[in-house]
Amino acid sequence: MDKQALRERVWDELEGSGEARFPFPPHGRIPNFAGAETAAERLAERAEWHEADVLKANPDAPQLPVRRRALREGKTLYMAQPRLKSEEPFLRLDPAEVSDIDEATTVSGVSKHAVPVGPAEVEPIDLVVSGSVAVNHVGARIGKGEGYSDLEFAVLREFDLVGEETIVATTVHGMQVVSDTIETDDHDVPMDLIVTPESVIEPESGSKPSGIEWGLLSEDRIAEIPVLSRVRR
Repeated sequence: MDKQALRERVWDELEGSGEARFPFPPHGRIPNFAGAETAAERLAERAEWHEADVLKANPDAPQLPVRRRALREGKTLYMAQPRLKSEEPFLRLDPAEVSDIDEATTVSGVSKHAVPVGPAEVEPIDLVVSGSVAVNHVGARIGKGEGYSDLEFAVLREFDLVGEETIVATTVHGMQVVSDTIETDDHDVPMDLIVTPESVIEPESGSKPSGIEWGLLSEDRIAEIPVLSRVRR
């Protein structure tokens, strides 16, 4: 099964089972799911969470409880600007400076509270939390198909802000954990922790991307993402 067919299957199953949550439909996005709060709580029980002072998290709905918990526990939180379009492609939320955590951790509210920063101003990341459409037991992940999450990791790796030892986790519904083989390329970031409302899976994941693989990027894509042009120069 190719990646898009697998995405469609997972989206259909979440919707058909009634386990999908707002926003609807789950298709075409990182799907929200029943139990997202419980999955965030299970992640927060882990030593990897307690040892992390700086997190990077995706902005999607199912990881909202993760983002809010991070700030409430005094952790610095980074989110990426949409499609990395800005010269300062990351948004930093400092818990000491955020007056409204509930608003600051939403897609619509983050820009009111966060400080836009370039990679040179980002602190080393202790824990990355990624959203997924599907993930298998060996830690291979599928996003919604645009590749920005993996590209963000590659950019941060170029600046030595993440590395082989950086823990990468995803919170998902159990239906999103599949037995299918998922083909990966050199930009795909393997998951170290797969957290569902019911369990935690610790795959023996492969190596993480060592940086930007320029051969996987078209000239058009490099041109439309300012940080890529800057790194290449």
